[in-house]
Amino acid sequence: MTTGKVEPQEVAGRPVIRVGAPTERRNPLSVDLDLMSTRDVLSVINDADRRVPAAVAAVLDQIATTVDLAVTALRGGRRVHYFGAGTSGRLGVLDVAELAPTFNSPRDWFCAHLAGGADAMWRAVENAEDDARAGAAEAAECVRTGDVVVGLAASGRTPYVLGALAASRARGAATVLLCANPEAEAAGSVDVFIGVDTGPEVVTGSTRMKAGTAQKLVLNTFSTAVMVRLGRVYSNLMIDMVATNAKLRGRMISILMEATGCSEEICRRALHEADGDLKTALVSLVSGAGVPAARAALARSSHQVRGAIALLAS
Repeated sequence: MTTGKVEPQEVAGRPVIRVGAPTERRNPLSVDLDLMSTRDVLSVINDADRRVPAAVAAVLDQIATTVDLAVTALRGGRRVHYFGAGTSGRLGVLDVAELAPTFNSPRDWFCAHLAGGADAMWRAVENAEDDARAGAAEAAECVRTGDVVVGLAASGRTPYVLGALAASRARGAATVLLCANPEAEAAGSVDVFIGVDTGPEVVTGSTRMKAGTAQKLVLNTFSTAVMVRLGRVYSNLMIDMVATNAKLRGRMISILMEATGCSEEICRRALHEADGDLKTALVSLVSGAGVPAARAALARSSHQVRGAIALLAS
């Protein structure tokens, strides 16, 4: 069994690290990949991808623990941070970027930190992921006691990420490592370890494939569950969305119709009277109260729709 242990070396005077993580192993099912037909290449990739949801299902307990930590932190005025490099870091940025328009979450709730900075979203920044000091310095600058810090590293050994996690833990933050290496040595140095067993990639070492898909699924699952627990969803409807275009404004009306059973005309009128505030219109229609009373109930219930409706019912 390999543990993911690395051995420092040099080639042409430049540092080299050979990583023994499962993501770097050769996949026996794809050794003839370059000899296959196009259809067979696609079939091999698709068959490998089918393994990912099951691998994510195996770590749901750890994801649930992370969700509870994040909910507690956010309710206490703290933040959730993602620290990652390469594909892993870009997926963290993507997840954070989608939360505000989908759930109208405050922009400082979730913070994404990418090794190499903004330029690394579009191109590889040489040696950025190898800089543990940069990760530690960035964490020391912005992480506070009570925050939740999620490290994203396919191999589970990225120095930038581990540096950030160590500095965050020293500052009193809860730390989580999400990787595709169940054998990662860093598992014992974090509060929650999420090691998704996706196995070797179809293209050896290309962690943008199964490992990246697994991280996307985990981040989607994690952040969506956090928003549900914080009342940003009513039933299975996104009631805190930001309507930035005509399609989304139409979706607001559809959501009101689904949630209340009222006609389109009534929902349009309620939304207009609520100045476009979907939650206020929803509470008003469900409770039968006027818009001012609905707004007041939402304020008293920390903007929880079910809580506001319960207050008006009592």
